[in-house]
Amino acid sequence: MRNVPPSRVKAILVSFGVVFIWATSWVLIKIGLGEIPPLTFAGLRYFIAFLFLVPFLLKKDIRGDVRSMSKTDWMLVAILGLVSIFIAQGSQFLSLDLLPATTVSLILNISSVIVAFSAILLIKEIPTALQWLGLAVNLAGVMLFFLPANFSEGKPAGYLFAVSCLVANSLATLLGRKINRKATIHPLTVTLLSLGIGSIIMLVSGIAVQGLPALSTKSILIILLLAVVNTAFAFTMWNYALQTLSAIESSIINGTMMVQVAILAWIFLDEVQNPQQIIALMMAFLGAVIVNLKRRTRVKKTSVPE
Repeated sequence: MRNVPPSRVKAILVSFGVVFIWATSWVLIKIGLGEIPPLTFAGLRYFIAFLFLVPFLLKKDIRGDVRSMSKTDWMLVAILGLVSIFIAQGSQFLSLDLLPATTVSLILNISSVIVAFSAILLIKEIPTALQWLGLAVNLAGVMLFFLPANFSEGKPAGYLFAVSCLVANSLATLLGRKINRKATIHPLTVTLLSLGIGSIIMLVSGIAVQGLPALSTKSILIILLLAVVNTAFAFTMWNYALQTLSAIESSIINGTMMVQVAILAWIFLDEVQNPQQIIALMMAFLGAVIVNLKRRTRVKKTSVPE
């Protein structure tokens, strides 16, 4: 039986739940990085998540999905795995090894603006004055957070990895929407195959470059929690929500993670933000919402289906 896309309300609730789960990942990753090299850590997380989902290949509808996928479907899913898992998540772990969680989260928040304007360009719509204002507010917030500039030794590499993650995440959001919007492939199938392709490349690369250290009980529990709940379950539910939500809408919701990460990092990682940085976080988030909400309004007025 073909899967049925969720209602709009259900998709929004599901995506908010997923974003909160992903926000907790940042705290768990920062704790785990104290013992595990970043690429190996990421490879273990996503490969174990893939193994957890492999038994679902025994389901008749999932097997049917795999058999019916065209060469184009396989190519898109393979690229999604390479971009969203190997490049984006590998870069995220490397950046978190060098930068505070809130800083990385703020940089990745720009993704919502990139996704919004990429989607606008794809359908040949010119940004409005309000959308340009939203972009300006978002970027002003990012600049305010980092002023006065004070980059410690060794940190530039962390910013480079964060920007790499930003670009890959933006591309993955658009690609994920392209794959899931037709609802012809079950979201579990998309998650399973993309995870398998991306995680195998990541794990092999991580062990080859950084090795596999002895893991403590704490590290094993963190990896299992991240793999089963924050990856296998959360990624499947995210692909499920993307059957209904557009790339721009999902990007708005994903942008709320920035504030959640800042709060969780303050509680669990002692990453205290000063008043200027708190204002900057709010500005960056508000700018992304302005850009995306204006886009949604225009879609309603022209009655273009998404």
